[in-house]
Amino acid sequence: MESSVEHFDEDLWSGGKKPLDSSYGKMMMWFFIVSDALTFSGFLVAYGFSRFKNIDSWPIADEVFHHFPFLHGVDAPMYYVALMTFILIFSSVTMVLAVDAGHKMQKNKVAFYMLLTIIGGAVFVGSQAWEWKNFIKGEYGALETKGGQILQFVSEDTGKRVSLSSFTSKSSSPRLYQTKDKGIWFFSEEKPPTFTVAEVQEGFLKNPLLRVKSEKIDPKSGHKIILTRAESAVKVSQAKYVVEGANLIRNEYGNRLFADFFFFITGFHGFHVLSGVVINVVIFLNILIGTYQKRGHYEMVEKVGLYWHFVDLVWVFVFTFFYLV
Repeated sequence: MESSVEHFDEDLWSGGKKPLDSSYGKMMMWFFIVSDALTFSGFLVAYGFSRFKNIDSWPIADEVFHHFPFLHGVDAPMYYVALMTFILIFSSVTMVLAVDAGHKMQKNKVAFYMLLTIIGGAVFVGSQAWEWKNFIKGEYGALETKGGQILQFVSEDTGKRVSLSSFTSKSSSPRLYQTKDKGIWFFSEEKPPTFTVAEVQEGFLKNPLLRVKSEKIDPKSGHKIILTRAESAVKVSQAKYVVEGANLIRNEYGNRLFADFFFFITGFHGFHVLSGVVINVVIFLNILIGTYQKRGHYEMVEKVGLYWHFVDLVWVFVFTFFYLV
């Protein structure tokens, strides 16, 4: 009995047979993918819990992600995010074609499709960086009360969002702030907003058509609630901060947790895509010099293909949670 068990183990693990008909490299890649999938699942579950808990003040994606390159001022909700998603999914298709060409030992086709995959991944990373820039910079600005409520401004006649700069006059003597280049090397402070709270309040009082759009969502219409002029004046008088753009502390779009999760989850996914692009470049160079052709197989392309498909699949869930739901 003991000899038969020893013989079975030897056949299975000494190279005669492969567990699940898979090489060691593929098995380790699957282990990594499963563990990474659990990590992303935890992040998305935490996001979903936080959103459910703050559902009445959560930003509406259509009102946040409405920019498109070279189309300044054009309202294009979710168009660019949809384009980014298409590019990443298309790169997954080219990766499938590269793996298939590798099985047929067609070096030139493998190199061509890998190059397309690299271009698609690089475009996606660049697009995500552009989206981050617009998210951080902001476009309209808002006020924040001491309790953390975000007050956005809309015009009563058009119902559209209004920027702070359109109705606020900046003081002729801007406040100076300490920076290291002014000789105080041991102390610096954050750059102040473009306008002060008092300047925004004054501009609001001079424009009777302005209304405040609160961060609360009307469950019937699905849109943010627009307050009356009297209610708006009360809220503006309670403002303590001017918010421009978004960071980890506060953001002009609404609940601050939205920005925290956005930076963390999309940044973590973007790091995965960037890592995949770098790995693909290394493998692409090895393809050009004939490394895998000499080995007689393109298993390395297949292994990185598993990783790339996983990254694409994760983005489908991130896209659904952040932008669609």
